[in-house]
Amino acid sequence: MSVTEINRPVPLGSVTTFRLVSIVERAVEGFAAWRSSRATASALSELSDKQLADIGLNRGEIAEVAEALARR
Repeated sequence: MSVTEINRPVPLGSVTTFRLVSIVERAVEGFAAWRSSRATASALSELSDKQLADIGLNRGEIAEVAEALARR
């Protein structure tokens, strides 16, 4: 069995365009995760200490839990 390899030049600027689009996508995803983290932290902060204890959290863990949930 033989393998034929074909190398074709890519259009001028296509690699740069791809990299730019990738950077923008990562920035948008990061911003969405940050907003989600803030919304979660805000919602958890509104709960009483007893309500937080019922779900197994304390006030010091809110930021960490919110960030972990946003990264999912």
